[in-house]
Amino acid sequence: MTRLIRLPGMLDPHVHLRDLDWSHKSTFASETAAAVAGGYWAVFDMPNTPPSTTTRPALDRKLASIGAQAVCDWGIYFGASQDDNSAEYAGAIDDVCGLKIYNNATTGNLLIGEQAARVPHYRAWPGRKPIAVHAEGPTVAEILALVRETGKHTHFCHISTAEEINYLSAAKADGLPVSIGVTPHHLFLTEDDVRTLGPFGRMKPELKTQADVNALWDAIRAGLVDVIESDHAPHTRAEKLGDVPPSGVPGLETSLPLMLTAAHEGRVELERVLAMLTTEPQRIFGVTPPDGTYTLVDLDDSYVIEDASLFTACGWSPFAGTRVQGRVREVWIRGQQVFDGENVLVPQGFGQNLAASQH
Repeated sequence: MTRLIRLPGMLDPHVHLRDLDWSHKSTFASETAAAVAGGYWAVFDMPNTPPSTTTRPALDRKLASIGAQAVCDWGIYFGASQDDNSAEYAGAIDDVCGLKIYNNATTGNLLIGEQAARVPHYRAWPGRKPIAVHAEGPTVAEILALVRETGKHTHFCHISTAEEINYLSAAKADGLPVSIGVTPHHLFLTEDDVRTLGPFGRMKPELKTQADVNALWDAIRAGLVDVIESDHAPHTRAEKLGDVPPSGVPGLETSLPLMLTAAHEGRVELERVLAMLTTEPQRIFGVTPPDGTYTLVDLDDSYVIEDASLFTACGWSPFAGTRVQGRVREVWIRGQQVFDGENVLVPQGFGQNLAASQH
């Protein structure tokens, strides 16, 4: 007997689709195809693909390119830069899904490592859309001080340690406007896996200890974690096998089946998994799926993740060879079927920018 469930608009608010100056890695077309193959209605793209999305011309270029190619709905972040581009925020906010601030190692001129330099960005952001942050370890506490001062809703991306969970648990108990995202690779892999994965297990934040992984699962079961986000970040095999392998792994096509497998094994309630992939990111980012937008998933289908079956242009996954439970059968957006379990059924440019619908 086949058990089909209907998911109301899967949203991943943390992806790196590449394209632009990194179109050799992947394109908006290829990675939004990976998104619908993974069950997603919409994805929000980060600003650190060069040219970084920190100026109006860079934003306009990206809007035009993703708008012409995306097969799912989408949003893009504006990025805070070292040279203080906060004067640009008021003119950009209507076209973007939020602001991203990198407070720990990243590419380009986006790292803002000093607390004093972060203050003008927090104060200038209009505040009706979230600030998403890359913050690790004690930096989480520093960002929480800015949240306390300004009251700006802040989404903490890819939280990966027990220490970070402790900071954020206390912040939520204090009523601060914060939300927490966790990635499947930080839930299903540890630092020990790097020995077998090699460069294909290299990412930011790095893989952590089993104790940290256990703390993340405990936080999920306790309802502290709001969002499962992929941090989808493809690189070519050649780059990963080079002398200086870049950080990042793909994840759009494996996040849902991995989490459904965890529910199947009793590690977490199915309803909690579905909320973290659908209604919780919708709530945090102020978007509502259009009528006729849903994903049908076969909970009884068990299969092995294979590189050859992936839509992502990079063509590999750190989870290749893993048996999972739950297969995407159909994806519908605005009453039109966009994926039939094997093929993308809509032309490039079908996807729409969700920025205008955000509260």
